[in-house]
Amino acid sequence: MSIVKINALTVPAEQREVLERRFASRAGAVEGSDGFEWFELLRPVEGTDQYLVYTRWRSEEDFQAWMEGPMKAAHQGGGAGGEGGEGGGERPKPAASASTVWSFEVVQQAAPKKA
Repeated sequence: MSIVKINALTVPAEQREVLERRFASRAGAVEGSDGFEWFELLRPVEGTDQYLVYTRWRSEEDFQAWMEGPMKAAHQGGGAGGEGGEGGGERPKPAASASTVWSFEVVQQAAPKKA
């Protein structure tokens, strides 16, 4: 079964638009990675200032390969990939003030029944 990584990002209200814009500009940055299965950026509705970045992977090894390869390169270079992506020049200030990664194994799943 798959594994899930959830990155909980604490984002001040004045940085929400910046964060969402950066994620929109990274479109395609992870989708071609071996073992990648799903991505969602979840905006808080009420009661919290934490965005959740949900990714699902075929295996822990696939996730680690992405972390050590494309993700690391994008964040170190300040390129278009990942959360820091406005490209070129000096790396922009992070939109999130804190980040925590949660890891899960998928033990059950369900999809809608087909009519």
